[in-house]
Amino acid sequence: MDDKSYVSLEQRVCLVCGASFDTGSLLLDKRLRASMKRHTTTGWGLCPEHQKMSDDGFVALVECDPERSGAAAGGRLKPEQAYRTGRLAHLRREVFAQVFNVPIEDKQACVFVEPGVIDQLQSMVASAY
Repeated sequence: MDDKSYVSLEQRVCLVCGASFDTGSLLLDKRLRASMKRHTTTGWGLCPEHQKMSDDGFVALVECDPERSGAAAGGRLKPEQAYRTGRLAHLRREVFAQVFNVPIEDKQACVFVEPGVIDQLQSMVASAY
């Protein structure tokens, strides 16, 4: 039996790790019809852990497999198209702008990178020591 209700707990999917998380909001069917499941995913956001990292001035680099990811129009990959490999790195915004030589918007929490980028960054750090 599919238990439905006219209220639901809102969840979002983290852009960085892909995990679902509760937002703390309740959703209500205005017609008071039993149309919603216990949890309803409403879109993308940042889980508490990655929101804190973003607030602290970090940009998440999310490694994605280009062969398994969807085709992006204009070279931009949408979150729902990205096939995440599970590898992450966090860089301070200032360091990101220097390493990649491109500015990043203040509200942009993450970028999708190809395999090998995180390894290359790690080798840069290792050679600095």
